[in-house]
Amino acid sequence: MKQLRPFVFWPPFLVLIGVCIFSLIDPQEMISVIAALNSGMMGSLGWLFSVGALAFFLLCLMVYFSPLGKIKIGGPLALPLLNRWRWFSITLCTTIATGILFWGTAEPLFHLHAPPPSLGLTPNSREAATFAVSTMYMHWSLIPYGIYTLGGLMFALCYYNLNQPFSLGSMLYPILGNRVHRSLGTWIDALCLFCLVAGMAASLGAGILIISGGLEHMAGIPASIFVMGMVALAIVLSFVASAASGLLRGIRILSEINVSIFIVLGVFMLLAGPTLFLVSFGLESFGEYLTNFFTRSLIGTITPDVEWAKSWTIFNWTNWLAWTPITALFLGRIALGYTVRQFIVFNLFLPALFACVWIMIFSVSAIHYDFQSPGSSLYAVLNQEGGASRVIFSILEKLPFAQITSVVFFVTAFLSYVTAADSNTTAMSGISVTKPDSGSDEPPLYVKIAWGSLIGLIAWIMVSFAGEGKDKGLDGVKILSNLGGFPALILMLFVAWGMVKLMLNPQKFR
Repeated sequence: MKQLRPFVFWPPFLVLIGVCIFSLIDPQEMISVIAALNSGMMGSLGWLFSVGALAFFLLCLMVYFSPLGKIKIGGPLALPLLNRWRWFSITLCTTIATGILFWGTAEPLFHLHAPPPSLGLTPNSREAATFAVSTMYMHWSLIPYGIYTLGGLMFALCYYNLNQPFSLGSMLYPILGNRVHRSLGTWIDALCLFCLVAGMAASLGAGILIISGGLEHMAGIPASIFVMGMVALAIVLSFVASAASGLLRGIRILSEINVSIFIVLGVFMLLAGPTLFLVSFGLESFGEYLTNFFTRSLIGTITPDVEWAKSWTIFNWTNWLAWTPITALFLGRIALGYTVRQFIVFNLFLPALFACVWIMIFSVSAIHYDFQSPGSSLYAVLNQEGGASRVIFSILEKLPFAQITSVVFFVTAFLSYVTAADSNTTAMSGISVTKPDSGSDEPPLYVKIAWGSLIGLIAWIMVSFAGEGKDKGLDGVKILSNLGGFPALILMLFVAWGMVKLMLNPQKFR
């Protein structure tokens, strides 16, 4: 019988409950307080997110080519928990959530019409379009997946090879040794639970906006506070029910279904849309991304575009970082039986490749159709209240079988968050109780329900009350991401230090 870890579960849970109560009593005051904290943090430490994220990706490359890459997670005799297809499906769906579905078509339009001032690009020009798509590659492929990969790999090695407990504190074992399992490890777990609740609520907020936008687009149901609340409730009930069924049931089944839908939808968009333009312009933009890889990755740090970077690049890094600690537990847990090099392939290279193909199809489609309709452009849709969530449905309207594909995308958005939240809720619940193991043993259902309900409540509050006009809901998503990302960044800097130590001493695992 598992027991609740009170000093891990209750501090973040009660603080977040307090935030929810304050938000419901005086939502505008609460939003303004959180926004002020967020602004101060970004003003002082925004540069550290960009430098850290780039360093994490480069460290993953170094590990891949180092002797550590040959080490098998769990030891030479370890057998895999999952075959390669299931491993990839669960990994992709755990990490992609609703992010690229929501931002994949909306974000490039922001960059097309408002590129960073220092680049001297004419808005709505071909050069601005190239920048917009190359920026999508930067925000959604190699660097963000490097962040997840580093955290997941460190936990896998500490948990399986160094026989450390199922705790986020275990990720600091290479630096602190057994000291990390005293009170420090407990507080690390509690702090990272806070980070993930913020990150998951931000992602759920994006999911609520997509689904609410789809309901308004397809059924004429306005995206009111009540409707968004009902959408949040439906998603939370679904991912808690799935999480209750266990790792090898709900998560596996939903992930495989979801990846299959991704592939079918992507192939349809590629063939039904302007195929040659999507491929040629997508490759041209990818080349521009690689050419300016370091400069763009550090935009706002080595260039004067600080405000632009805080709104976009740093926002993206904070969002990925907020998910990283708890996601690392889950990704590390399912990696048993594979080598370090295989872990990097399946957690960094393959998901990043998938993201690049998705961007080539969906982001370039947004650019194409915005150019094609100057009088009723997608940017005009974007500038309506809640417009970011409607852009994808406006694109689908321009293709054959619009009603069918809109429904498919609607269902995909729903399932995407459910599968990601499913796995992370399981991991959150796992560190909230004593002694979860690596097999089929699952955390208690009531813990999963508690975390799932809190995430849904926070997401609903933020998308319902933060921002005005066309930015309604988006401000809440961004604020949550930033607040959750900062503590995770500090943890990941120490994780990177520990990974360097392991890389220089791979014989420790033999």
